[in-house]
Amino acid sequence: MKFELKGKDKSSSARAGVMTTDHGVIETPIFMPVGTVGTVKGVHQRELAEDIKPDIILGNTYHLFLRPKTDILEAAGGLHKFMNWDRPILTDSGGYQVYSLSGRRKIKEEGVKFKSHIDGSYHMFTPENVMEIQRKIGADIIMAFDECTPYPCDFNYAKRSMHMTHRWLKRCINHLEKTPLRYDYNQSFFPIVQGSTYKDLRKQSAEFIASVGAEGNAIGGLSVGEPAEELYAMTEIVTAILPEDKPRYLMGVGTPINILENIALGIDMFDCVMPTRNARNGMLFTAYGSINIKNKKWENDFSAIDDMGITYVDTYYSKAYLRHLFIAKELLGKQIASIHNLGFYVWLTREARKHILAGDFTEWKNKMVKQLDNRL
Repeated sequence: MKFELKGKDKSSSARAGVMTTDHGVIETPIFMPVGTVGTVKGVHQRELAEDIKPDIILGNTYHLFLRPKTDILEAAGGLHKFMNWDRPILTDSGGYQVYSLSGRRKIKEEGVKFKSHIDGSYHMFTPENVMEIQRKIGADIIMAFDECTPYPCDFNYAKRSMHMTHRWLKRCINHLEKTPLRYDYNQSFFPIVQGSTYKDLRKQSAEFIASVGAEGNAIGGLSVGEPAEELYAMTEIVTAILPEDKPRYLMGVGTPINILENIALGIDMFDCVMPTRNARNGMLFTAYGSINIKNKKWENDFSAIDDMGITYVDTYYSKAYLRHLFIAKELLGKQIASIHNLGFYVWLTREARKHILAGDFTEWKNKMVKQLDNRL
């Protein structure tokens, strides 16, 4: 993978870049729709490719390991072929999902033993087998196996967890160096900065991760319940240390405002389930604020869902019709809302890139943050 910076904002740390992978070019900053089990919920691959047009999507190692299982993915020729998606894919390592299982898992130095949420069967994730699972899945970008600490988190626990994540990282790298690629394209490896919301731990972890010299770097363990101010403070500490010539991925973030503020701090890549999860509950994001489409105020509003027309559904359907679908509990309502929200998130990061290159990002960002905070 190649990463090249194309421009920087003069009054913030925002930057625009280009990542080149064997499955295509990724222009940053970028939002990656979450395709947890080989599907972005409620959206056909054709709509993803032709209307939403993300440069890259995300898959989840934990979920794909359990279903459809990695042997099936390997027999299909990898996740790209299995789901018929010819653009880049990133897989997370499953560390966050294992963390979220709470009472269903036990963490040791060797790895994590966990109980499947599907059938109660027991499995073990280690740094080595998670790398092998991601080899079989075949994503263009694969993540180190880490422990995601909860919030709030005791300092000593966060410190022990961070050091274990660092030891696991060494084991991930050793395994990748000894094992061949499964398919005829390259995979890039990103380690993950941890350290909870403790400044000295975040600094220490960022320095360790930077020293590894990976093709890109990620920041984990944030957007797990901490206040936005803590999220921004930790991001700022880490981005000041991570190498400037490598892409920076902030995992699991977040709201449109979170994304803009973190772009300003030097983040290049984002993913979050929020656009599709909120869409399924009738919450739409627009450039002028958020809409609860189930509210009665939209019952007789026959204007377009969004007059910006970012995706085809925005002008094809009215607010009144979309509200009717939600009230009637029709699945089409969730699908339309998902396409709209994903299109908006991808549009937002692309607009940010345009303004970074034009030199007026900070002014535009400040205006957008005020608009995005509105409830329409």
